[in-house]
Amino acid sequence: MTDENDPFAGLTRKQLRDMRARLDAAEAARAGDEGDDASTTALPAQGGSDAHGAETTVLPGQGGDERGRDATAPPETETTLLPTHGADSTQAAPAADAPADMTGTPAQGAETTMLPAQGTGTSESNAAAAGAAPGTPIAQADDAPTPALGTPAVAPGAAGGSGGADGGAPSGDVEGSGRRWTKRHTKRTIIIAVIVLIVCAVWLGVRALMVKGDLEAAQRVVAHVQQDPDSLDASLPVLGEYAGSAASVGWDPIWRVAEFLPWAGDNLRGVRLAAQSLDVGVNDLAVPALDAMRSESETPVLQRLLPILDEVQPDITSLADGIHGVAGSGALIGPVRNGVDMVDGVMQAAAPAIGVAPGLLGADEPRNYLLVFMNNAESVGLGGSAASQTLISVDQGKLEIAAQASSASYVEGQPVDVEVADSAIQLYTDYLRTHVNTTASRPDFPTMSELTTAFWNRDIGDQQIDGVVSIDPIALGYILEATGPIQLDTGETLSSTNAAQLLLSDVYSMYDSTTDPAAADAFFASVAGKVFEKIATADFDMPTMLNSMRRGIDQGSVLFHSFDDETQAFIADERVSGILPTSNEEQSTVGVYFRDESASKIDYYMKSNIDLTQTCSAGGSEFQVDTTLHLDIDQASADVLPLYVQSNTSGWGSTRFRTAVYVYGPPGTTVESVEMEGREVELKSDEIDDLGRPVAFFWTYLAPTELAKVTATFSGEGDFGPAALWSTPMVNATTGTVTACGE
Repeated sequence: MTDENDPFAGLTRKQLRDMRARLDAAEAARAGDEGDDASTTALPAQGGSDAHGAETTVLPGQGGDERGRDATAPPETETTLLPTHGADSTQAAPAADAPADMTGTPAQGAETTMLPAQGTGTSESNAAAAGAAPGTPIAQADDAPTPALGTPAVAPGAAGGSGGADGGAPSGDVEGSGRRWTKRHTKRTIIIAVIVLIVCAVWLGVRALMVKGDLEAAQRVVAHVQQDPDSLDASLPVLGEYAGSAASVGWDPIWRVAEFLPWAGDNLRGVRLAAQSLDVGVNDLAVPALDAMRSESETPVLQRLLPILDEVQPDITSLADGIHGVAGSGALIGPVRNGVDMVDGVMQAAAPAIGVAPGLLGADEPRNYLLVFMNNAESVGLGGSAASQTLISVDQGKLEIAAQASSASYVEGQPVDVEVADSAIQLYTDYLRTHVNTTASRPDFPTMSELTTAFWNRDIGDQQIDGVVSIDPIALGYILEATGPIQLDTGETLSSTNAAQLLLSDVYSMYDSTTDPAAADAFFASVAGKVFEKIATADFDMPTMLNSMRRGIDQGSVLFHSFDDETQAFIADERVSGILPTSNEEQSTVGVYFRDESASKIDYYMKSNIDLTQTCSAGGSEFQVDTTLHLDIDQASADVLPLYVQSNTSGWGSTRFRTAVYVYGPPGTTVESVEMEGREVELKSDEIDDLGRPVAFFWTYLAPTELAKVTATFSGEGDFGPAALWSTPMVNATTGTVTACGE
């Protein structure tokens, strides 16, 4: 008998198998898409024999994601198909583990009982009685195990009222329980976050104090070395330890993350970059460089330095860019601002220097530099007459003397093919281009470099000149403090204490340059060769050498010009470039320069004094420049001077010497007035502008023991920096005072 309510009535066994196969496939697909969903459990049909029409029973696995379903939602139960036993659709399924003889064999065409899928119970099913009406789906408890076939289905809560199976909260309160869990979780998260922030803040404070202590200690070490350069060897390792310790914040993740915080971030970043800059400068550059220079290797010292420069250059450049960016922040506090500004100034100079140094040392290709020895006994503008020249080649850091020449090696009276400003010719005449000795007359080292190079290429050799270096005996004396005394091939001992006297005075008594110029040339060539050997082999004390070079550069006794645009741009604003400042932004620089016009070497006895006074008003500034020359030798002593030292102007001898004085006012000023004192003083011009400056040009004629004084006053409207003075390096250091506004 067929039940008219059976939805599967009339279906063949094949159709039922196909339907079950599709159901199995659908369940398997759902299990794959939803990892936590219930898996399908297949039970064999009761009676086991497919010949009787019994089919496999499909039950869902336990659990599933249905537990959190809203209890009030409409039931979305999935059905499980069980074959009915006999014609009674209300017959309970036998236990799954019952023996086969207890199950009975359903007749063909038996009706099936539908059970809901596990884990999908509804509120209605919770209220249903255990003996539900035939054909009614029975919901299982959320976490109830699948009942075995033959076991009566019991609705959840039937034994314990409306509560859960374990007597707990009703199933309809699941959502509220989730909300309570979320609140507790949020509160716990907030508490943990606050604790973490406090710990991080405390850690940052501790680290900041540690870095502060390291940087202050490093600063004390630097100050000590500046006061006592001889302590560098002992101080450098200590400085390196402090620098490395301070720089360790670069690897601190909390510190690095905190750098993204508003306001505080720039301060933390500035401290880190300052510490890292010190660390790289000391531990990656200074220490390895000094070790390389002091090693016993036969490799030329500059060759030993090149790999160090190449390795450190990227870090120096990166740190320089970083610290410069932080220096522009308005969030920096006082102590950090001071430290960042100081380090920024150093790094902005160091980065380009490290960048161009390998190229200067011939790392990429061989380079040639013309070294010009300036003779201050015959003052000429930037220092002295260009007495001798030495061509130095450098290839991969290896230095060699390629050629040498003296003033006698050049053709005089024929101008070189170099374009020079008309203002320079008006002030210095065409001698500037026709005599190599006077190429230093104009106080502009690029002009001298171009002229000297042109003389060399025309009269000595056609080598490519990549740069020009000038040095005078004053700076050489400083260098000898670092190298120690040098034994010359001619038998003399050259030292820091006798360099100026031996090179600028005694040599003219030892060798008569008038009758035997070759002997004097050999002497100067010996000096150049021996000093070069000391420098090329690093046979000197490095701290003292650095200090000596600094002193020489500061007073204008060491100058450098590069024909490489990048290198020249790097040094253009530095004192070593020999270029007068073109603005008054930082300082208002006045230049006072001397040129001997007696063809003598009398300036070994010349003394000079320059007083510069700046007076400021609401609309501008005034600069008064008082210059005094004193020929400090009596007539009797002048009479016995070697002829080469006396005036070579016809008829003057030891009784008359002329010195030209050029006073360059600051940019943006004009000559207000001039005054002269002395037996014979002449104003040559106060209407010529040269190098963007007004120039007052005087001639002073002096006999032994005489003095002459010239005064030039300049004025201008607008803003001017504090007064500063550049002047010709003299054998006897120029005295005087510089008084800026308000001093």
